Amino acid sequence: MIKRKRIGDLLVDAEAITREQLQTALNEKMNEEKIGDYLIRVNLLTEQQMIEVLEFQLGVPHVHLNQIPIEPEVLKLIPEELAKRASVMPISRERNKLFVAMADPMDYFAIEEIRLTTGYHVEPRISSKSDIYRTITKYYDLQQSMEDAMSDVTLQEVANDAELLDEESPIVRLVNQIIANGVAQNASDIHFDPQENEMRIRYRVDGVLRTERAIPKHMQSIIIARVKILGNLNITENRVPQDGRIKTVINLRAVDIRLSSLPTVFGEKMVMRILDMGSALNSIEKLNFSENNLGLFKKMITSPNGIVLVTGPTGSGKSSTLYAGLSTLNTEGVNIITVEDPVEYQLEGVNQIQVRDDVGLTFASGLRSILRQDPDIVMIGEIRDLETAQIAVRASLTGHLVLSTLHTNSAVESLARLSDMGVEPFLLSSSLVGIVSQRLVRKVCRDCGQAYTPDEATRSIFHKYGMDVTELRKGHGCPSCNGTGYKGRIAIHEVLPISKEIKTIMMTAMNSDAIRSQMEKDGIHLMVEDGLLKVKQGITTLEEVLRVTTLE
Repeated sequence: MIKRKRIGDLLVDAEAITREQLQTALNEKMNEEKIGDYLIRVNLLTEQQMIEVLEFQLGVPHVHLNQIPIEPEVLKLIPEELAKRASVMPISRERNKLFVAMADPMDYFAIEEIRLTTGYHVEPRISSKSDIYRTITKYYDLQQSMEDAMSDVTLQEVANDAELLDEESPIVRLVNQIIANGVAQNASDIHFDPQENEMRIRYRVDGVLRTERAIPKHMQSIIIARVKILGNLNITENRVPQDGRIKTVINLRAVDIRLSSLPTVFGEKMVMRILDMGSALNSIEKLNFSENNLGLFKKMITSPNGIVLVTGPTGSGKSSTLYAGLSTLNTEGVNIITVEDPVEYQLEGVNQIQVRDDVGLTFASGLRSILRQDPDIVMIGEIRDLETAQIAVRASLTGHLVLSTLHTNSAVESLARLSDMGVEPFLLSSSLVGIVSQRLVRKVCRDCGQAYTPDEATRSIFHKYGMDVTELRKGHGCPSCNGTGYKGRIAIHEVLPISKEIKTIMMTAMNSDAIRSQMEKDGIHLMVEDGLLKVKQGITTLEEVLRVTTLE
């Protein structure tokens, strides 16, 4: 029988936390919050560390739910409502025993409730809360919705409108569960990919796509039609691309979804970009800038006027950096206006304008109107053409701080790009305050990351940038990171303040090599150097940094 000892005391006994940390946690946790959930939330423990302590101290085995096929008969023993409320998942049964995965195997109330509900003797097993949540979503919700939809949808290609609008219809529940499952797995995108004989549902997690499941071909058009209704798209038009937006709440989290359809030879492909409002960055301290780069960026965005650019390819976190900067600047005494396409996150107290080309509201026309609205700070979603660039320069020279993005590979390339657009070098040098270039790299999984000794070739790369390394970290793959060795992402940066010397180079030659050598003299770290520093700290791996940057 499990000893009746509190989980906090077990963690202290195992030296996972100190007695002082336990006391702080007890004082600061929310009323109904469990002590373990608080410690994981504030990063004092990982879920895996918590499991290891409980497994060792209590002698309760640990299970990886993604490696266990769960029979439908076993699922029926515990009602969905109880599974979600108590955070438990039935695994298997053996004679009068029911094996149940629990995040807290010392939750005697839940164990007793399961015993009374099922009539079985309960054998607890430990699993992480996130693993249980994903499995409940997958089996109780998605699997059930899938089976209902398949039995409900006949071989007809198009369902009637009433079924697509009825919130209780199987096809509506299936689409809702596909989205909820994506949010549960922290996916940034959900792809509905039509193939010749099936339709694949794929999730992009930490920048990498993987297939979640295949859906029969005869269900393709009805699922696409339902997704279109959610995004207010024209369900009768399937020959041209369409864009839409969905606002919803999933498991008490406000989620904003951008929707895009594209006709392909096997039918329409839909992609959902998930913008989790709850995880939107609101502090530049959370952007993973190195101490030096953070100081440079703060100085840039607190300039009274000028242009600050954030550059990088699509999906490199440019918007998050801009929004975090805006949140820092968003005080009662300033008027901030943005022109975006689309508006990704809605910031309270900021006037945000959505570009609408169909009615003539472009970046350029929107910007002209903005400048008559007495702004202090202007944010332009992207500088795409000469007209927008010229208005941005003019705004910065008339006393406004302008923040914007540009699709280029490095800070130095941004200068050449603006020059190639046709912006005069003397205007550029007098208006530009600084440029931040960034990429996203995957973080080493905290649960399976292990130290290793780098080989000679790896050490020579670090040595080239004046760093010596004797030990690095990499993940070996575990259920927590789906066997990838990586969990979560972090940004690596190149921050270039426009100094007097760089302004002189811009005015005379706009020579990229001369600017790079000046950056070296000024002690500015290149993006690859920032990446290597984060590899040295054990946050990411050399492979990830080399995937998104090139060695100079």
